[in-house]
Amino acid sequence: MIDKQLVKNLVDAWLEGKEYFLTDLTISSDNRIVVEIDHKDGVWIEDCVDLSRSIEDGLNRDEEDFELEVGSAGIGQPFKVLRQYENHVGEQVEVVTSQGKKLRGMLASAGPEAFELTVQEKVKNEGDKRPHMEDRTLTFAYGDVKSVKYVIDFK
Repeated sequence: MIDKQLVKNLVDAWLEGKEYFLTDLTISSDNRIVVEIDHKDGVWIEDCVDLSRSIEDGLNRDEEDFELEVGSAGIGQPFKVLRQYENHVGEQVEVVTSQGKKLRGMLASAGPEAFELTVQEKVKNEGDKRPHMEDRTLTFAYGDVKSVKYVIDFK
């Protein structure tokens, strides 16, 4: 089986000096290598091709055959690394908690241990005739959620 650290080193060398970052790297038992990268402004196909060639140049098919797939993390896919959270601060996201509850709101902040989500809730204060919408900020540890992903809005 192809060494994952070797492939990671090849990817890291290509990423050096670029604003791209690695979101996922998997190698199956039958040497299917899948590399996902991301960029705050999106991923260009030409860069995926360039990274693919760079990885292939660093591996030897005569020693071990492999299948290689290089692509974008995908705009509708759940976040996998902190940098994806950081790139989407101030934008609408959907959070699925570990209990399965779905929340939608603005990603207010993202740090190494947790992130904050600002949601709007209906609140009826004593003496009010009707409820009104109020912002509430919730804090989540990354381990307390099943997924977080960017909300695509076509409005």
